[in-house]
Amino acid sequence: MHALLTDILRQVRPLIGQGQVAQYIPALARVVPDQLGIAVYGVDGQVYSAGDAHTPFSIQSISKVFSLVQAIGHSGEAIWERLGHEPSGQAFNSMVQLEVEKGRPRNPFINAGALVICDINQSRFAAPALSMRDFVRRLAGNAELAADRVVADSEYQFRARNAAMAYLMQAFGNFNNDVDAVLRSYFHHCALAMSCVDVARAFGFLAHRGANPHTGEVVLSARQTQQVNAVMATSGLYDEAGNFAYRVGLPGKSGVGGGILAVVPGRFTVCVWSPELNAAGNSLAGMKALELLSEQIGGSVFSALG
Repeated sequence: MHALLTDILRQVRPLIGQGQVAQYIPALARVVPDQLGIAVYGVDGQVYSAGDAHTPFSIQSISKVFSLVQAIGHSGEAIWERLGHEPSGQAFNSMVQLEVEKGRPRNPFINAGALVICDINQSRFAAPALSMRDFVRRLAGNAELAADRVVADSEYQFRARNAAMAYLMQAFGNFNNDVDAVLRSYFHHCALAMSCVDVARAFGFLAHRGANPHTGEVVLSARQTQQVNAVMATSGLYDEAGNFAYRVGLPGKSGVGGGILAVVPGRFTVCVWSPELNAAGNSLAGMKALELLSEQIGGSVFSALG
């Protein structure tokens, strides 16, 4: 597997220089662009990696999966009363549908939906940012994980659009807590700094019917795991989810920090990181790396239908 991952990075490295690091968050705009890493975490607990797989990066919207899992853990099916699980077909920060659909976000992975999930968790936890940090540390088996305060503060400084979404949902009666407090929690989640190895390990339960392969902890039921993977498959890469399903064929979740998580059910989780993004806000080299990996291992969840 290590040789395969090394070869995949060799093939995609020429793409570096063709994308652009996220510009709308100043702290991310300063990230060195030519970094590239990949890590695989098997349901047998084995880790394989190549490139900059141990370099921490800002996970950004990958954190939305952690938030969703937390909310499902304490509120179950009740969360779907406040948001949907349908693809949006819009950019991650679009407000168009939110107004038309009376403050009910399409899914938990667009920003509006993630803010509703954070609002749900804000009502549950006395210190949501610390609760999330400790939850992720436990899943990843890394007690040193923490949010990058510089990134969190940078995002808070440019919070206007997210705040507008939250206030609009509040106007429709779909936001219960103080907007500013929820935004601070949300940005701390997004600013978590993790490596490819950390991310792959932390999400191992999604490939293992809800159980952490290393500790045996049951994070979600098998049914809940299936549902989270389904929403990732349809909505995890925003308005490029269809392209990702076509090219890669795996449940996935991206972040504007350049990371992409993907799940091969029953086999392993994989995280690839390259900070330069394509026009849709997803890692340019990361997308290609996962496409090559899926081809090599026959990993597409749609392969049985071919």
